[in-house]
Amino acid sequence: MEQETEIINHKHKAETEIIRWFEEVAEDADLVQQQTLRQILELNHGVEYLKKWLRDIKVQEMDENALETIYTSLVPLASHADLEPYIQRIADGDTAPLLTQHSITNLSLSSGTTEGRQKFVPFTSHSSQTTLQIFKLAAAYRSSIYPIKRGGKILEFIYSSKQYKTKGGLIAGTATTHYYASEKFKIKQQETKSFTCSPEEVISSGDYKQSTYCHLLLGLHFSKEIEFITSTFAYSMVQAFRSFEELWKELCHDLREGSLSSRINIIKMRKAVLEIINLPNPELASRIESICEELEREDWFCLIPKLWPNAKYVYSIMTGSMQPYLTKLRHYAGKLPLVSADYGSTESWIGVNLDPSSPPENATFAVIPTFSYFEFLPLYRQKPHYNYQNGNINSANDDFIEGDVVPLSQVKIGQQYEIVLTTFTGLYRYRLGDVVEVAGFYKKTPKLNFICRRKLILTVNIDKNTEKDLQLVVERGSQILSKARADLVDFTSHANIAKQPGHYVIYWEIKGEVEEKVLGECCREMDVSFVDHGYVVSRKTNSIGPLELCIVERGTFKKILEYFIGNGAAMSQFKTPRCTSNQVLLKILNVCTIKRFHSTAYG
Repeated sequence: MEQETEIINHKHKAETEIIRWFEEVAEDADLVQQQTLRQILELNHGVEYLKKWLRDIKVQEMDENALETIYTSLVPLASHADLEPYIQRIADGDTAPLLTQHSITNLSLSSGTTEGRQKFVPFTSHSSQTTLQIFKLAAAYRSSIYPIKRGGKILEFIYSSKQYKTKGGLIAGTATTHYYASEKFKIKQQETKSFTCSPEEVISSGDYKQSTYCHLLLGLHFSKEIEFITSTFAYSMVQAFRSFEELWKELCHDLREGSLSSRINIIKMRKAVLEIINLPNPELASRIESICEELEREDWFCLIPKLWPNAKYVYSIMTGSMQPYLTKLRHYAGKLPLVSADYGSTESWIGVNLDPSSPPENATFAVIPTFSYFEFLPLYRQKPHYNYQNGNINSANDDFIEGDVVPLSQVKIGQQYEIVLTTFTGLYRYRLGDVVEVAGFYKKTPKLNFICRRKLILTVNIDKNTEKDLQLVVERGSQILSKARADLVDFTSHANIAKQPGHYVIYWEIKGEVEEKVLGECCREMDVSFVDHGYVVSRKTNSIGPLELCIVERGTFKKILEYFIGNGAAMSQFKTPRCTSNQVLLKILNVCTIKRFHSTAYG
């Protein structure tokens, strides 16, 4: 008993310490940012990329203010394309210090679902270190509101993807794959005193369907011990529970017999799972069977709390393109809190969720000023300008007007920005492409609201609709759908300019039977819900044609997932592209379209 109390006290002390550390760096965020930039430049000022701009400037001899000024005035803003030639040389085996003096043994792959192709980003020991740090910090804030039992289990829908070697012998894979394979992942479990219920063989199988089956089976096996349920993105969790609706009888059979379905044919995974589920458990199987029979009658409402009665919350990235899955996740979770996970990217961790009890739609993330040097590029929505010469309406081609970059200490509440990063891993004034809004401050560090990815926009001519705009429109349309007792499974969109006038196409996969009249209403409602001035004017003048709603057959979005995974994306990183011009995707969508509707709005 004494030993148990001592361990709890130690855990509490560690949580208090990491929160105190964050409070201190947040209190002096502006100064900490200057020190972070100094550390990055003292480490890396001699690398080939920086020498171009900083030449022989004596970094060590300058004070923080002067260093910040000279760095931001001499080194230009960069996109991934500017750094790609250097990253490619590293991938090909060039060991000269091109971007960082840190040893680069791994390259992370971005998900590729935003721009249609994966990008390499350097991954170093610093990347694993900050991941461990943010996980410990976030766990400390969560356990202050939702305390969990020491030594409890977590049902984690996490997936490693295949790693491969580049020409120069570096290991390439997703950042999550590198992290799950690292010592830091084991340390995180020890230090947060909660353990994933799936062994490494399940996480790293490389086959997401087989891994999902085993995650579910082991989750049921440990059903009374599960403290919370998590995945990297909300999508993976919804996908897993949709699979559960089809697989529950088979899962119960495995529990009853102490066996494992023949669908699991990866030998290492079979062996690891059977070592855990090594005895028949008819009592557990019968209990779960009767719960599932009742759940099936109630359309799986409250699936999570009924199957995992001791779970305290559901935890995942739920912002941005994950928001459309919240309705389904709430259906599965009932009154169990949904907690939004922290804000990061393949390039760097950015902010921590200090208020886990806040609904995911209102989640804000306090910037951690030691992780990278952060700058912010102000963005202003531009008003379309019209030029009626020759009967044309013109507008600038970009989505926002940009202001002058400001440091973290000068951001303003209510203003939208694109994040600009300088990292320890060799990215300098790197435009992340994420649009955020400053929601407030925690001490002196800004709290950010994620708005959208910057270049993900629907546009035909003077109209500019972001991912967020599209989401709001789809929500309006799907409210009509839910009144007809149907479910929106997933969606994407495309600006079709092949014929004039160009028009928007929105693809829906739905569950349930819906009358054509209702779907026509959904189409019209979405068309009138776009509030962008350029879109409304263009629809009224018929320079944009009526919105088209395409209903695709069940399983279409699974085909899209499988296409991406077949091309090297990871299940744990997958995001349905909300707006696409990818020809392969459009072919899948159009081949699977079973009904088309055109809006009757705007006469």
